[in-house]
Amino acid sequence: MSVTASQSPELFWLAAVTALTAVLWIPYVLNRIIENGLWAPLRRAPAEIPPRAIWAVRMAAAHQNAVENLVIFAGFVLVAVIAHRTNAATAQATMTYFIARVVHFIVYTAGIPVLRTLAFAVGWVACLRIALAIFGF
Repeated sequence: MSVTASQSPELFWLAAVTALTAVLWIPYVLNRIIENGLWAPLRRAPAEIPPRAIWAVRMAAAHQNAVENLVIFAGFVLVAVIAHRTNAATAQATMTYFIARVVHFIVYTAGIPVLRTLAFAVGWVACLRIALAIFGF
C-alpha cells in the first residue's frame, strides 16, 4: 500500500524528508572520488584524507545535521499520527520542515550562515508545532 498526501500528509512528508536525507551525501562522496580517485577512500579512513573543497566539508556537516534532526522530526510525526493528533497545522508543519531542510542544505553548503540559521529555526519551529499538537495545544 502506498502513502499519499490525501491519506496522511504527515507520513508523506516524513517519507520525503527521509528520502532527502538518504541522498544528501551523494554529491559529497562524488567530490571525494573526483579529488582522490575511487580506490583511495576505500584504502584509508575518510578522516585521513581531508577534502580540498570547502563546500564539500560544509555539505558533509549539513548532511550530519539532517540526520541528527530527522530523529526528532520522525519521532514527533509518528507519535502525532499514531495518537491521531494530526490536523491542518501538523500537515503544514511537516511540509514546512521539508522545505526548511532543503533550504538549510543549500545555504549551509553555500556558506551563508544567516540563512542557514534561519532555515534551521524554521525547521525547529515546525517540529515544535507538531509537538504542541501531540500535547493538545
